[in-house]
Amino acid sequence: MKNKIILIGGGGHCHSVIDAIEQAAEYEIVGIIDHIDKVGTNVMSYSVIGTDDDLVAMVDDIEYAFITLGQIQTAVVRKSLFERLMKLGYKVPNIISPLAYVSRSATLGIGNFIGHQAIVNANAVIHDNCIINTKALIEHDAFIDSHCHIATGAIINGGCKVHSEVFVGSAATTKQNAIIESMSFIKAGSIVK
Repeated sequence: MKNKIILIGGGGHCHSVIDAIEQAAEYEIVGIIDHIDKVGTNVMSYSVIGTDDDLVAMVDDIEYAFITLGQIQTAVVRKSLFERLMKLGYKVPNIISPLAYVSRSATLGIGNFIGHQAIVNANAVIHDNCIINTKALIEHDAFIDSHCHIATGAIINGGCKVHSEVFVGSAATTKQNAIIESMSFIKAGSIVK
């Protein structure tokens, strides 16, 4: 029997997470939480069943929740939602596409999304509530702190340290052992020395 899960946020990133959940077939998506004006609509055939205010009542029936809201300019909303889910007692799993590779020596916290064809290599560490998007590479011994978004095709090379609440844009590349400070915004296609 599959574990029931609700998804928080019904935008574009939600589509990617739904696809990974369906491919892995570990969770049954009960519905999506979004803004009041979206309640009753559908996202990829799943109903928007409530708003953030309904999370308190739902935790008794649905123990798993996952944040499907994307992150570009800032991690504030994703971080706040994550902290709220923790306080309410939800279990926030990692959602890992079956088309991704995560080394057995890598360490993952909770609430992370690892997208299609992403690679998390040997001894890499990813804390909590991160997005490692489609085809992103987290190379050996890299460290990703909580609430980061590593966008499509970005490369975090070996030994890099990415502090909390960082956005790394699509196809950006770090040099080996680079350090990215908290709340940094790295533009798509950049090279980080």
